[in-house]
Amino acid sequence: MTIRHTRRVFLSAATAMAAALAATACGSPQDTASGGGDAAPVKVGLVYSQSGPLASYGKQYIEGFKAGLDYATKGTGKVGDRKIEVAEVDDAGDPAKAVSAAKDLIGKGTKIIAGSTASGVALQVAPIAAQNKVLFISGPAATDALTGANRYTFRSGRQSYQDVVTAKSFIGDPAGKKVVVFAQDGAFGDANEAAVKAVIGGAGASVSSVRAPASATEFTPFASQIKAAKPDLLFVAWAGTTAPAMWQTLDQQGVLSSTTVVTGLDIRASWPTFGAAGSKISFLSHYFDGASDTEASKAAKAKIPGGTIDLFHPDGFAAAQMVVRAVQEGGDDVEKMVKALEGWTFDGVKGSMTIRAGDHALLQPMYQAKLSGSGTAFTAAAQKSLTGDETAPPVTQMKG
Repeated sequence: MTIRHTRRVFLSAATAMAAALAATACGSPQDTASGGGDAAPVKVGLVYSQSGPLASYGKQYIEGFKAGLDYATKGTGKVGDRKIEVAEVDDAGDPAKAVSAAKDLIGKGTKIIAGSTASGVALQVAPIAAQNKVLFISGPAATDALTGANRYTFRSGRQSYQDVVTAKSFIGDPAGKKVVVFAQDGAFGDANEAAVKAVIGGAGASVSSVRAPASATEFTPFASQIKAAKPDLLFVAWAGTTAPAMWQTLDQQGVLSSTTVVTGLDIRASWPTFGAAGSKISFLSHYFDGASDTEASKAAKAKIPGGTIDLFHPDGFAAAQMVVRAVQEGGDDVEKMVKALEGWTFDGVKGSMTIRAGDHALLQPMYQAKLSGSGTAFTAAAQKSLTGDETAPPVTQMKG
């Protein structure tokens, strides 16, 4: 499984936030925008997966959002004298439901929409935001196509390119290296293979693939093909219930000991699926508990149920920080909200984050990670942190 979260796959500088809140106390931008003294609540619509296949991701997103809102507003839930009024809607991972929900919220006067656990959902909601000139902050959805989609669309999580660049970092200079992608047949495998060819192949590596039917349950023949190819890097893109058997076979057939094997580190609940192979795999990681030691991560741990930050908590946290920033600087004026977010650098759970002005890519740290222990007792540790500049995707021309 890599970038499993990309397929479906909160943050504010403490000093900047303090300054912004101080400015609010003596005359906030939203007071100016609304004529002064207007205490009407700010309506924010969160459309995300409360149910469906990505419900566990959605749960982390909303927990992170609530923690981020508490952090960014210093526990008040307000920007100036205006309460942030949040409406949560379940899209169940269905783009049609998400579009319907977004239109309904916009019809009720909501000017800020956030959420989108799934990439397919985000790509359908983004045009709605542009058509209605409302701010849209997508969440865990990692499709690269969202970057530069339109000037009203932003993202609070990472994108697929940043995952693959992190994978590339495991082999240093890719020039002359041999890379094999092991993935299932279908759109998920196609997308991962294309990304590896573009990012790692584009840097000089020779990229080939070994593909397995989604229905496959016997993986020895595929392991044999991989070993025969003698790759410098094996990039595994896998999703579904066959993952434990697949990893066990790669381990038993000596693949994990013969080359560097990289895949994406999913949510903690998925870690036991690696079995005995877990400690032999190199992981690219968007986030795991302990990957950073920032003020925002400490605040998140204090507020998130259970006190453990998981993969998509930072996305929710960042979304809340972006909402607060937008309202502080823009009031009810969406055009001012957009300008306030473009080029903004803030400190969040992961560390320093920058919203690139030209296409709204969210530049952020990424991690190399290793698991130790076994089964439910696995723990993760960062082997290396990559900066936002090191994992920055190519600049995309804004489409609308």
